[in-house]
Amino acid sequence: MRTTLTIDDDVAFGLRKIQQSEPSKSFKEVVNEVLRKGLNTNLTRNKAKKGFTIEPLNLGLREDLNFDNIEELLDQLEGPFRK
Repeated sequence: MRTTLTIDDDVAFGLRKIQQSEPSKSFKEVVNEVLRKGLNTNLTRNKAKKGFTIEPLNLGLREDLNFDNIEELLDQLEGPFRK
């Protein structure tokens, strides 16, 4: 397939560096190789993701705290000079 791409300067610089380290390869081969590696990395990364579950732990409520008055509760937990 033949297409025209606009490549950012930093990407082109990186591709040129790769091409210089492997002078036998054309720019086209380097671009295709890098794209293939990127696509394969994405595909394997998506397959490797596994779901997980979080098991909640009931910590209970402290009996000595009153949750009806927030100001009083904050004073009890953090002290009167919390502000």
